[in-house]
Amino acid sequence: MTVGDQALRRAAALREQLNQHNHNYYVLDQPTIPDPEYDKLFQELLSLEAAFPELATLDSPTQRVGVAPNAAFAEARHRVPMLSLNNAFNDAAIEAFDKRIRDALDVAEIEYFCELKFDGLAVNLTYENGLFVRGATRGDGSAGEDVTANLRTIKSIPLRLAGKAAPELVEIRGEVVMFKKDFDAMNRRQREAEEKEYVNPRNAAAGALRQLDPQMTAQRPLRFFAYGIGDHTGPDFAATHEELLEHVREFSFPVNSVGRTCRGAAGMLAFYRDIGVRRPSLPYEIDGVVYKVNRLEFQSALGFVSRAPRFAIAHKFPAEEALTEVLGIDVQVGRTGALTPVARLKPVFVGGVTVTNATLHNEDEVRRKDVRIGDTVIVRRAGDVIPEVVSVLLERRPAGAIEFTMPGNCPICASRVVRAEGEAVSRCSGGLICSAQRKQAILHFASRRAMDIEGVGDKLVDQLVDAELIKSPADLYMLSLEQFANLERMGEKSATNLLDAIEKSKQTSLQRFIYALGIRNVGESTARDLARYFGGLEALLGADLQALQVVPDVGPIVAQAIVDFLAEPHNREVIDTLRRHGVVWQDLPAHVSDSSEDSSVSGKTFVLTGTMPTLSREDAKARIEAAGGKVSGSVSKKTNFIVVGEEAGSKLEKAKELSITLLDEAGLMALLKERKG
Repeated sequence: MTVGDQALRRAAALREQLNQHNHNYYVLDQPTIPDPEYDKLFQELLSLEAAFPELATLDSPTQRVGVAPNAAFAEARHRVPMLSLNNAFNDAAIEAFDKRIRDALDVAEIEYFCELKFDGLAVNLTYENGLFVRGATRGDGSAGEDVTANLRTIKSIPLRLAGKAAPELVEIRGEVVMFKKDFDAMNRRQREAEEKEYVNPRNAAAGALRQLDPQMTAQRPLRFFAYGIGDHTGPDFAATHEELLEHVREFSFPVNSVGRTCRGAAGMLAFYRDIGVRRPSLPYEIDGVVYKVNRLEFQSALGFVSRAPRFAIAHKFPAEEALTEVLGIDVQVGRTGALTPVARLKPVFVGGVTVTNATLHNEDEVRRKDVRIGDTVIVRRAGDVIPEVVSVLLERRPAGAIEFTMPGNCPICASRVVRAEGEAVSRCSGGLICSAQRKQAILHFASRRAMDIEGVGDKLVDQLVDAELIKSPADLYMLSLEQFANLERMGEKSATNLLDAIEKSKQTSLQRFIYALGIRNVGESTARDLARYFGGLEALLGADLQALQVVPDVGPIVAQAIVDFLAEPHNREVIDTLRRHGVVWQDLPAHVSDSSEDSSVSGKTFVLTGTMPTLSREDAKARIEAAGGKVSGSVSKKTNFIVVGEEAGSKLEKAKELSITLLDEAGLMALLKERKG
């Protein structure tokens, strides 16, 4: 049977009507027809597409449900990283933020765009030639989970962009949420069916979006609010963030209408207080507000620090608090050996979750707050994330309440507990003989931002350590196929995949290797600074306290932690063993921070595309940044060079259109060696 002209025209008309009604209902909140009338139109289109399958286009309203369940979610890498925001919790932090912005831009006053910080799940939607093709969660910022099929079920997300001038590529970023009334109705249905109720709207939304069966997601009342864009082709959309949101709204996306522009810290704080009053009456959950420098050119000039933009900040609302009883005080041993007292609590509902434990930070903090077993305490979810004990209600203290004493020996390995002069933290001296530290050290070593060994997770490390197959990260490189295959729930194929992942991890970068060692106080940024400054591991191993403090942003505390770590013979032995078993990287020019301003790369913007013969993308980025350059994820008029490898993507075509200078790997290396003048 072929598609007749009449059926073709009717299907197109029905799609247009239904898409418009969806927009009116889910985006504008202004339905124009009763539900039964909508259902009749939907059923008519469904019948037409059943009779003529070729009519079922990807942007048809009927395609929002009915996809087969996924076995698992694939990884989806973001073209431009989805960065987190730094948080502020008081007026002084906002005033300091405003001052930093004004000082950096050398202007008297800044215009900000103020918007709500939704308590939902951030996602990235990719549209090609106006058609929705892929959707992913934030994940770790660089890559998330491909949840395209589930996102297609959310009716406030257009399957095709409105308007006639859709770009070839655009990423729309926003938040998936569940309205309070929808959440309450869903829990009411759960109660009536005598099934488990959901804790809060955010958890319900996140759980719905991660359903393996999209038909289950379609049954959840999810909504979407757009708040920005990621990568895109064509000219820039706007000059300000406010104009950009208007452009996104014209694509037919729901954009929250509460946001507004303001000036200076006073304007931001006025918005915060206004929203704080209105918060209980809002139809959705929020946990704060977000301020962004409005002018996009200013955003570009300010750039990013670590994993957050300099031009934006989240202003969180005060955490919720509740009363409960301290049943006991346990001691946890962390990856670096730090002993943390943790209050074991009578379960209490705080900030949307049931809390049974709360951190007491350290021995001094327990003494300062005078927390004892049996006390009634105020518990708060600090920053709406980490539960902590705020204070004790002394008037409710029972007779015989037991004081806390930090143990003299590690509760895990019985090694001596030590506390350095001037430090608040007590530590286990057991090092790698302490299984608590050993497991966490190995997990950290194998983590995505360290050596990135796929498949090495909590359960596997537990088995390997408990079976005494590994005692240090270096032992991972000595395991055999037979040893892996003999583990519980581990077949030969899985064992082979693990060995392949371990072998692959041997090709790394110096900054990843330094970070993977788990040196106290040495995070990703510090590891990168150390790699750039010393260039190679031998120079770092030979550095004393004074030499380390010459490295940018390395002070006496960090320097001492590095010296102490490298002074331990077993740590040196692990490093030597790792190198003997083939862990390698390409060294960088030493002391690059002294000469980056003289480099021809200094101040230039680069984009990397494709695979280079010998340099990894991470290594190339490190070399460019070490020479004072910047690496961007997207091509624009501000791009100076594009470094092209094999299988280059669409960035190459855009670079050619903009007449941007092209470099291969050899050209990049030559440019890095050049000096200005």
